Amino acid sequence: MSTVKTKNVQVGTDGTASNNFTIYVPGTPDGTVRIGNGDAGAVTDVVTVNSSGDVTVSNDLSVTGNLSVTGNIPVQNTGPAFSATMSSAVTLTAATWIKLTFNTEAFDTNSNFDTGTYRFTPTVEGYYQINGSLAGAGGGSATYYLVAIYKNGSAFKYGNNFYCSPSSGPNSTVNALIYMNGTSDYLELYANHAAGTTSGSGNLGSNFDGHLARAV
Repeated sequence: MSTVKTKNVQVGTDGTASNNFTIYVPGTPDGTVRIGNGDAGAVTDVVTVNSSGDVTVSNDLSVTGNLSVTGNIPVQNTGPAFSATMSSAVTLTAATWIKLTFNTEAFDTNSNFDTGTYRFTPTVEGYYQINGSLAGAGGGSATYYLVAIYKNGSAFKYGNNFYCSPSSGPNSTVNALIYMNGTSDYLELYANHAAGTTSGSGNLGSNFDGHLARAV
């Protein structure tokens, strides 16, 4: 039996490099063997196998038929997620929709929430779970109040309608799964109430948050 030792083997001789593949070991060995797209010496890695048998695929993996797995499959969602609160109470004007001033971030993984405009503009297309709440803190006449998610400047989803006494009240909350195009779509949280000058509390009872549930 003869043994051939080489650091790379090109499979394919097409004049278009992207139609060829190369199986190779890096110039400085690191315990891996790789399959790259392109001619030998100028490849883009697509598959890496290490000495333990772990396989890394650099792009999408398509499976036709059944996939049998022994062990766990870790699922990593790296899409945008944010959570914001208000640094101070906001006063609601009777029968008027007021944008809530969520100007303090707990986190904003993709820098998609603007604390100046109080908008969430995700840069990844997909479906987002969005949650909002406002805690009534009284300050005026007893009244009913509610919050709503606005998409691109228009009401999209209304929350529950709660009664707020002059001294305090429960949270009005809203939740929705919303498609966002990843470019121009944006979301804001608004509130409205029937009468008086009821205020919404700050970060102890009011929040605006969301995350990517499914990318498109």
